[in-house]
Amino acid sequence: MSARMPLSAADETGGSQAVKAQLRLREMILAGELPGGARIAELALVERLGVSRTPIRAALMRLEQEGLLEALPNGGYAVRTFSERDVSDAIELRGTMEGLAARLAAERGVAAVVLAEARACLDEVDRILQPPAVDDEAFSRYVVLNARFHGLLSEMAGSPVIARELERVVNLPFASPSGFVVVQANTPRARDMLIVAQDQHRQVLDAIERREGARAEGIMREHSRIAQRNLREAVQAQNLDRMPGVRLIRQR
Repeated sequence: MSARMPLSAADETGGSQAVKAQLRLREMILAGELPGGARIAELALVERLGVSRTPIRAALMRLEQEGLLEALPNGGYAVRTFSERDVSDAIELRGTMEGLAARLAAERGVAAVVLAEARACLDEVDRILQPPAVDDEAFSRYVVLNARFHGLLSEMAGSPVIARELERVVNLPFASPSGFVVVQANTPRARDMLIVAQDQHRQVLDAIERREGARAEGIMREHSRIAQRNLREAVQAQNLDRMPGVRLIRQR
């Protein structure tokens, strides 16, 4: 009797390899190692990443779902490029979805433990923003906390459907809450912009606690405008190579 790996263990191993391949391929695309418009060669990736074709194919399918790749008519995939309008629309969609999540959270009510976690997250952000300038370490910490707060906001809606769709939107290239926040780093007004965003975080949490649905929705729609401003600054900046994936945005 052959010592075959149990099916569940084999599936788990294959799934793990697919996730690792997906993460590595995403890094390669955003770093410009796989340039925009380039056709993806499966065999080359098998050799480069050291995994079989099955997890590579699974990774490619997931990256197409994220929007980083496009399926070609004759089979295979190519790295997508994006117009400024594409990116702007993705940010607008996130703002709409997060506004809906905030409104539902206010209307349905949120468990005290989740509200407490959100307040603790924002308290930590306040501590980061206390110094007169934000260094690289503090800035990186802000990005992590910002993602956590937005994740909690999605959870507050109490809807697996909304959470799933928000996750899909956030995975769109450049549409995450911190997708363009790196543009603010090391600029004279970096801290000022983060303070504005933090005040909006506080205001939406207050609206949710007060059960003010329309106010909560409006705040999150306005909150996405910060990302729109960062997008415009990123496109106009001279040091775009600092920002992961910016090479995928087609210049006018």
